[in-house]
Amino acid sequence: MVEGSTDARVYRNFIRDTDCRIVIANNKINVIQVLEILERDSFVGILAIVDADFDRLEGQQPASPNLYFTDTHDLETLIIQSPALEKVLAELGSENKLASFVARQGDDIRIILLKSGSHLGYLRWASLRQQLNLKFEGLAFGKFVDHDTLMIDEAKLVKTAKDHSSAHHLNEAEIRQQAQELKNESHDLWQACCGHDLVGLLSIGLRKTLGSNDTKKVEQEVVSRALRLAYEFIHFCSTQLYASVQSWQKANPPFQVFR
Repeated sequence: MVEGSTDARVYRNFIRDTDCRIVIANNKINVIQVLEILERDSFVGILAIVDADFDRLEGQQPASPNLYFTDTHDLETLIIQSPALEKVLAELGSENKLASFVARQGDDIRIILLKSGSHLGYLRWASLRQQLNLKFEGLAFGKFVDHDTLMIDEAKLVKTAKDHSSAHHLNEAEIRQQAQELKNESHDLWQACCGHDLVGLLSIGLRKTLGSNDTKKVEQEVVSRALRLAYEFIHFCSTQLYASVQSWQKANPPFQVFR
């Protein structure tokens, strides 16, 4: 059981479809609630995978031996952490531009994305904690991302998110302070960053600083789809999630999930 259709499309490439089928629950809460109901009814052979989101940063772990988190914040960050990113950059980016950009920034491309994307991640986390109800779907990245450095202007980010959410009553300085208070150097940024945001940064970068593409060719959904298609089973096999599912299979014979 998984959260959504994009998760299903990725995992469907890996499962043994003669022995296992994927059920989409439409969101994380539904996955957990349905799993609890099935477990109370002693249903056997059910395994659920959900995005970790901010749960690990909140000190929370899966409450069931049949429930597993992604290694990173979500499936999309798990894919970006893998060699699938290099495959997409080779296809949509410019080798010279990428090398020049990395040299100027002095960091690996993933570190650059994480450092920049963490500003969005902490804002998302603050919104959840403070129940600000900020909306991030459809956020215009071009309004707060520097196209040359991929760095985020936090003041512009907060204003853009507030306006996008029609939350004009919120105080921008207070929002920034709430996000700032959550930041901690000990945090694993793979847990703090949302994959959708990292894809948004890639989409901006592939237009100019990482490549030379028309906007439509590298829209967020296009880049996201390219990453999913580039993600191979061998990449997934190196994750803790895969190892956990293998352990689940050994503990729950004769059920088999992945090939």
